[in-house]
Formats: sequence, structure tokens, C-alpha cells
Amino acid sequence: MKHLLLPIILILSVYTRITAQEHSVFPRGQMSEPVHHTGTVWLNELNHSDSIFSYSIAHATFNPGSRLDWHTHPGGQILMITSGTGFYQEKGKPKQTVRSGEIVKCVPGIEHWHGATPDSEFSYLATTPTQKGRTVWLHKVSDEEYFGPSTGTTPVKNPEQELISLSREKWRWMADRNVDTLAKLFDEKAIFVHMGGTMTKDQELGIIKSGGIHYKQADIEEVSVKFIDNTAILLNKIRLLAVVGGKEVINPFSVTEVYVNRNGKWMLGSMSFTKLITPQE
Repeated sequence: MKHLLLPIILILSVYTRITAQEHSVFPRGQMSEPVHHTGTVWLNELNHSDSIFSYSIAHATFNPGSRLDWHTHPGGQILMITSGTGFYQEKGKPKQTVRSGEIVKCVPGIEHWHGATPDSEFSYLATTPTQKGRTVWLHKVSDEEYFGPSTGTTPVKNPEQELISLSREKWRWMADRNVDTLAKLFDEKAIFVHMGGTMTKDQELGIIKSGGIHYKQADIEEVSVKFIDNTAILLNKIRLLAVVGGKEVINPFSVTEVYVNRNGKWMLGSMSFTKLITPQE
């Protein structure tokens, strides 16, 4: 593991601050099931319609590259962009780029889609009248619609965003206790450093499978990536909801993940948890 430990020491000695992402005053909410979207989307239902106020309000957050399917709103919808950069497109019209602070009016009955750009997260507040019915979901947004007309070449991936997306997916797999998928991600020589000690790949998978540690939800507050040759060091600042020994706890952590590129595939070689001290402690 020397080739994994050396970059950790180097990066922590010269890079001690995690680059901050844009923050929202609203929590991310729950990760949505990928039924009507592509990628990873969180939804926080802030207000449900009732007999007095006939509209709902929700806050949605999209990972880079994530987007909703084509759909319509019988009563229309207004989007207030709170952070990041996204796309909005109505059927038969050019795709628009929308940014934090802008307003988008989705006309009733018009087919459209919206989501994050390939290299930016995207969040908005949506207010939706419900008296005329709920959202009507249609079909997926194709890669050609999302990226633009095909040029015969594969879109170039951003390595940093690729690692960030992979790390976010890893948290979801850990929450779902999907040890089969995690086993393919974890390198055979991977080490996992917890406050109580160090684990091997098999030990980490075993404790996830048994529920000894259940990584229920990781709210990612800050993230950055540094590359050293074929090694990537990803630094996360998270608020982790976990079940440890049957007890549910929420703690802030700085998590260092080390990935090694093996034949074009990123493998997780190390994952270290450092609990952050809060002002109350």
C-alpha cells in the first residue's frame, strides 16, 4: 500500500483546505428513486398543497449530468434557481442554459425537461399549482438531446467530475448495503480507517453486510479532487447519518478517499474517516 499512502501524505501536507461548493439554505432531502430521471437527484418537499394554498413547493438538487425526463405540468410550474448551472428545454425549441438567481416559467401543458449541466451541480425551488393535476411524465432525455447532435465521437469525460460522481454513487451503495457492487469498487488491498481502528476490504464489506455499521445517509457539504499520476485523492466534508451497534448517530466527518486507476477503471484503495469537532463540543 506504499503507493497509496505516499500520495495521501503528500496531498495532506500541501492541500489542507477543501474547496467549498455552493450551499443552499434547504437540506437536500431524500435521494429520489431513478424512475423519472437520469443520474442522481435529491428532493425536499417543503410544502404540500391544501384547501387554502393550492400549490406545492419543493427544493431539488441534481448531481452533474443528472436530468429529469420529458414531462408536462397541467397547471404550469415556476423554477427559482438557487445554485449551480443547468439546462432547460421546451419541445421544439433550443436548449437554454440557466444559472443561479434566474427564474424559469414552465407553461401549462408544454413538454419540457430540465437538469444539471455535465460539470455543475444544479438546485432550484419549484412551486407547482396542483388543482389541475400532477406532473405527467413522458420519456427519457436522450444523450443526443442532452449533449447535442452527435459528432461521431464520445463526449470527453471530466476526470474530476467522474470521480465526484463515483464517490457519490459509492455513498448510495453503502446506504443500500449493496456489497456486491462495492466489492467491484474496492481494491483487493484497500484499507478503511475508522475512529476505532483499521479494516481490510473483506472486513469492511462484512460489517456493511451485517449492519454493524449502516451508512444511512451522507450529506456532502464540500468536495475536492487532486490527481497524482494514476492516483486521485478525494476530500469530502460530510454530515453522516449512521447506525452503529443499533444506535442512530449523526456526526460531521472529513473523509479522505484514495482511488487508483487500473486499466481505465477507478478502484477505491483507501478510505479514512476523521470526526470534526463542532462548536458545541
